[in-house]
Amino acid sequence: MKQQYPLLIILLISSITGFTQARDRKPVEAFSSAKTINARTTELTGKGKMDFNVTHNFGDVGGSNGGIKRFFGLDNASDVRIAFMVGVSDHFDLGLARAKGAGPQQQLIEVSGKYRFMQQQVNDPSHPLSIALFANAVVAANPASHFANQDNSYADFSDRISNAFQLILAKKMGNLSLLLNPTLITRGYAMSYDQKSIFALGGAFRLPLAPKMNLVVDYFHPFRSATSKDSFSVNNNFKFHDPLGIGFEFLTAGHVFRLNFTNATEILENRFIPRTITSWGKGQFRWGFTIARKFTLWR
Repeated sequence: MKQQYPLLIILLISSITGFTQARDRKPVEAFSSAKTINARTTELTGKGKMDFNVTHNFGDVGGSNGGIKRFFGLDNASDVRIAFMVGVSDHFDLGLARAKGAGPQQQLIEVSGKYRFMQQQVNDPSHPLSIALFANAVVAANPASHFANQDNSYADFSDRISNAFQLILAKKMGNLSLLLNPTLITRGYAMSYDQKSIFALGGAFRLPLAPKMNLVVDYFHPFRSATSKDSFSVNNNFKFHDPLGIGFEFLTAGHVFRLNFTNATEILENRFIPRTITSWGKGQFRWGFTIARKFTLWR
């Protein structure tokens, strides 16, 4: 009988350890909201909840369109987006948004969905990171241009539609949260020397600065062909730049407020990935803000 005691002790310790690990296993929230500045995150609204989101981008802080004469961009509204995201289930969000648009394509209506395949778990090596897929369809409702070969030279309804497909991977390591966003933009219409489809690789990180304050930074690099770049330089006299955003998040019990600084004039990835032509180095960045507030629709 005494020989059985070590075996019983081992089984008891194993049971307690397994129970403790199962109890400690819980979902990891890598980011505070559905977006950083320009990048989507893997965070969802939650079943039965609605996320009301307002993003506002002002004009250039510096450069020829900024400075004190335009009060460092505050006199201009580059782009505004109002969005509603509803948690249909614990793994799927459905969204509807309206964006002003800052270029030739305006009055933008966005329908989107985000599905999370996996969420990072504490003390669970089988769930080391969070993985989600985001997709949208955006319709430009502004009038078509009377001139050919413009961004809004729509011939039919399909020319007004663009799509974004984004694989989102997030991981929290200690206090640092990392994000990777491979993105494909497709458009029903593009100018003759432009690309209908553009792939971009984005990324972001979040770092707490205080108990209720975070630093967030995101960046996208569109892989545009050299021929397209040269053609825009000759025909339109502008140069493309990679979108870079820096923001400060302030967390409250009711909402998330974020102060944004970015050289991207437009808010939707369908537009800022193929059309960022403003540069941080020339003072052509803007400050803006995002307010996110959640409401319970049903339990």
